[in-house]
Order: sequence, then C-alpha cells, then structure tokens
Amino acid sequence: MFDFLRKKSKSESENKLFFSTDIHCHIIPGVDDGSKNLSTSLELVERMHGWGIQRILATPHVTQDTFENNRQTITPPFEQLREAIVEKGLDIELGHAAEYRLDEFSVSQFNSGDTMTYPNNYLLIENSFVQEPLNFRQLLFELMLKDYRLVWAHPERYSYYYDKAKRKAYADIHGIGVKFQVNLLSLTGYYGKEQKRIAEELIEKGLVDFLGTDLHNHRHADAIEAYLASKDYRRHRQALEGKILNDKAF
Repeated sequence: MFDFLRKKSKSESENKLFFSTDIHCHIIPGVDDGSKNLSTSLELVERMHGWGIQRILATPHVTQDTFENNRQTITPPFEQLREAIVEKGLDIELGHAAEYRLDEFSVSQFNSGDTMTYPNNYLLIENSFVQEPLNFRQLLFELMLKDYRLVWAHPERYSYYYDKAKRKAYADIHGIGVKFQVNLLSLTGYYGKEQKRIAEELIEKGLVDFLGTDLHNHRHADAIEAYLASKDYRRHRQALEGKILNDKAF
C-alpha cells in the first residue's frame, strides 16, 4: 500500500514542469491575442499553478499596427489580474515584460528607453513569421550595445531558417550571445511536425537557454497538459533539466 502511494506521488511530480518560472505567456487580459478577459486569465493562471509554476513573467505583444502596447496600456489590466490572483489565494508571483516584434514601432520604443524588460535587463524579442527583419544582425548588435541581454522568442517557429543551408544562422546568432527561448507548445507538436523537429534539434545542439509556455488560451493549456503526461516530455526533461535558465536568470 505504501509503495503504491510512493509511486503515485512520483508519477504526479513527473507530470509537473521541472522549472517554476514561466517567462513567456499572454495572460494579461485584453491587451493582445491572448486572454480576452479577467476570468479567462485567472483560469489560465490556476492551470499553470497546477503544473508547478510559482512565478509568471507575462509578455504581451508589442507589434506595429496590431498591438502597439506600452506601460500605459498594460499596467491597468496587469494590476487587475495581480489583485485577482491575491484574492483567489493562489501562491504565485506575477510580473511582466513584453514580447517585442522587431519592427519600426518596437525600434522607436527601444530608442526611447521606455522598454518593458525582464529583471537584469533581459529583453524578449521576436521576428516576423514571414521573413527575417531587415538588417537583423545589425539590430541585434545595436540592442546589445544598449546593454540589453537578448532573449529570442521561439526561434524554432521561423520557417525561413529550416533549409539546411540557412540553419547555420541558429548557431551564429546564439554564438554572438543571444539566448534562445523555445516554446513548450513546439515540443508538443501543436504547431506542426517541422516546428517540433527544429525545437528538438536546437536541444540536441545545446542552443536552448529558456523554455516558455507561450500560453494564450485553454486550447494551449490542454495541449501542454497532455504533453506533461507523455514520453516526449520525459525525454525532453531529461535533456534540459538543470540546463535552462528560467529559475536562474531573473
């Protein structure tokens, strides 16, 4: 009987995340294509708490023409969610940065100095999914000269690097000091087989520094919960545990 209880306890722990800080999600209500309202945000936070997440650093989109967010647009709903978490009695810390698409609007934010970074001046950036930004490498260097510590969101999702001749770009970009953040949803296969394959290749090559849920909605949460009970999760956990920086960098 007692052996059974021990086995059950071990199984339950294996179905939780092996890190406690999520650095990429879209749970602040009404600011982007993530959660649309406070009740949904709170439900998503509860589900994350069930996965073992103790600290959430939410990252609303900052994208030209679509989500031109700044501190003024994000702070009120962020505070509303934080108060709701306290009222709910959830033992979880909520903070936020932002996910900056490398476009003209974000560059203007960088130049103004009014950017929403993680602690220790880490900055989450993303590419367009259509093509690499113009003067991409130069922009990376300029941001690093401003003392930003760059975290590149979901590099495994940019299909223009999938060709073998272009895949060398991953090692080159990582080699100049840009940290890579891979999505759990990519590892679940949620976006497709190619995204999962590239994510696993980045793991094999030692290029993954952070993991993030990139959680937007309950469908994403369902996919992650199924993944946590899978052989894939146990395999990825074995490859990454002790190596990623989620609970160390901030």
